[in-house]
Amino acid sequence: MAPAVTQLLFLQLVLGPTLATDIKMQFGTRNFRILNIDYPKVIYPKGFQGYCNGLMAYVRGKIQTPHCPKIHYVMHAPWKAIQEVCKESESFCENYNEYCTLTEDAFPITVCSLSHQQPPNSCYYNSTETNQKAYLLCSRKYEAEPIGIIGLH
Repeated sequence: MAPAVTQLLFLQLVLGPTLATDIKMQFGTRNFRILNIDYPKVIYPKGFQGYCNGLMAYVRGKIQTPHCPKIHYVMHAPWKAIQEVCKESESFCENYNEYCTLTEDAFPITVCSLSHQQPPNSCYYNSTETNQKAYLLCSRKYEAEPIGIIGLH
């Protein structure tokens, strides 16, 4: 009986942090795919008053916040193409406490920015479509997954 308890304790001490890190990485990757990739690009009905207003209603629901995020980036490229970017992340972004990298190629991206002229109790967004390189947060240094977009270049 004692060896079984010892093995269980060993597994909890050694594998526990690894399992927690893997779950955090999976959650971050899942959120990135849901919130920052729209491929092929969705067309929202006219009632949403533009792409970003429809998308940001969805984003706010997913992140469960009543606040209006000031800026949000959405990449319009296949997951596999974006996923390749984080295979090797040499830089560590201290401000985000994560590894980060700049994409080698430009991607089609929509930037949703909060409008300064919006009705009270409402989130109204302007859409800007661009084709640029993106700074991505990656889940670790090697063989990582994208977990966020921190800016454009």
